[in-house]
Amino acid sequence: MSKIREIVDTLEFHKALGIDEVIAKEPQNKLQKKELDFISPSLTLPKKVTPQSKISLKSKNELDKAARETAKSAKTLQDLKECLELFEGCSLKHTAMHTVFADGVPSSKVMVIGEAPGADEDRLGKPFVGLSGQLLDKMLAAIGLSRQKNIYISNILPWRPPGNRQPTAGETSACLPFIERHIELIRPKIILLVGGTAGKTLLNSTEGIMKLRGHFLDYETQNEGFKALAFPTFHPAYLLRSPGQKKYAWQDLLRLKHKLKELAIEI
Repeated sequence: MSKIREIVDTLEFHKALGIDEVIAKEPQNKLQKKELDFISPSLTLPKKVTPQSKISLKSKNELDKAARETAKSAKTLQDLKECLELFEGCSLKHTAMHTVFADGVPSSKVMVIGEAPGADEDRLGKPFVGLSGQLLDKMLAAIGLSRQKNIYISNILPWRPPGNRQPTAGETSACLPFIERHIELIRPKIILLVGGTAGKTLLNSTEGIMKLRGHFLDYETQNEGFKALAFPTFHPAYLLRSPGQKKYAWQDLLRLKHKLKELAIEI
């Protein structure tokens, strides 16, 4: 057999086994120990990376202070909206289409606070206008509440996180002074906290929404010390995904309606 014929037959055999590419020019013995390549001391090694938590602690404290001072300077709702639009301490602002500020009646005694805008809210610039917002409207209408007459709606974050992801602790912290100032300017008697993020953030709690929901809890802002009753409940987006929980949301709404009557808040 000629050398060429032998090579061709070998290739045909390999092809039949499914081997159709050459990985290396020479056979490699994987069991053979290799000596480590010597690294010349003249080469520049990568610099040691400082953990983000260490280098950002001071800047985070400064950012929180700046956000709180900026929010505190707002004397009206229009001032607060302008402060948010000028604020550069949250990167979400640069990926969002709109600053979703609020909707409803500013003189309302009931303020509804959600987590963050979704895609529809970001596109239209108003809170709770998507499918979950439509469900929220229906839920509140069942106990005589509506954004056209007697409630005011906002979010912890005024900007949509990309892809509707969960906001980071830093993003939430940067926006917290603004929603607190928002509450102080509206001065509601009851704050309906919609969803786990809203509940845990404003109440500074580690408890999940399952434990927080359905309870009236004392709330006080850090700036002016304004006090109101906070009432956490499920986010309507969660109810759309878990319709079996709607009966518990209805129980929450009935408790809210009873409290409004108890406090002589007209609806």
